[in-house]
Amino acid sequence: MKIKSYCKINLSLRVLRKLNNNLHDIESNNVMVNVFDEIKLVKTNKTKDLVSFKGKFKEFINPKKNTVVETLYLLRKFKLIKNFYKIEIKKNIPVFSGLGGGTGNSVSIIKHLLKKGLKKEFINFFENRIGSDFRILSINQSFQKRLKKVYPYKKKFKFWFILIFPNIKCSTKKIYSLVKKYNKPSRISFHTIKTKKKFINYLIEEKNDLQKISSKKYFGIKTLLDFISNQKGCVLSRMTGSGSACFGLFKTHKLAKLALKQANKSYPKHWCVVTKTI
Repeated sequence: MKIKSYCKINLSLRVLRKLNNNLHDIESNNVMVNVFDEIKLVKTNKTKDLVSFKGKFKEFINPKKNTVVETLYLLRKFKLIKNFYKIEIKKNIPVFSGLGGGTGNSVSIIKHLLKKGLKKEFINFFENRIGSDFRILSINQSFQKRLKKVYPYKKKFKFWFILIFPNIKCSTKKIYSLVKKYNKPSRISFHTIKTKKKFINYLIEEKNDLQKISSKKYFGIKTLLDFISNQKGCVLSRMTGSGSACFGLFKTHKLAKLALKQANKSYPKHWCVVTKTI
């Protein structure tokens, strides 16, 4: 069985406070885009799971300790599955990029194995053990009002992006540990907005609270964001999650492709793609 495990972009991100469980309460706008890891999953008669990785970004993954191994362990611990599986994952999504690839693998496997999904009491546990973006990776387009309150958009938007990963590995834990100031919640209920123009206008007024921290630690991020924002048709450029992947939101697919050509010329060693919302 082949599964597409999509990545996410944080269109905006506010860090509201630190919680008692050491996670941070955040507010964010999120979209899943058409960039994905490829997962092959089959049952095995063996008495243990066989998890392997291939692809460009496999070298950054610990084969014995990762979100997939942890997910299977937890599913079996809670008696949600009985079988063992052979799983091979082709990593097309950069690791340590802020695109949620690892957590997305977990969510995709759970969706496949549990047709009815996880119950609420388990979601909290998986969120703590697998990744704080566990909830948003279950919804294609969402507004995260609080860490545990995620609402799907009433209007599904079609956006075109360029995504660039500057080969900088950002540790989510490390970046969040550097947060010293907290933001207030937005007064806008983004999930209720029904027009694309209005949504973008409000989005432009937002920011990613982690971007300044990551940019200060890694100078290349700011340079990259400036490059993206200067491309024709770019509506906004921003870092996603804790970084280091950056995106540009473009008016049209054609303009995004033109920007990609310029990006490949200027940053031939960076991972650069054009993608769209799903």
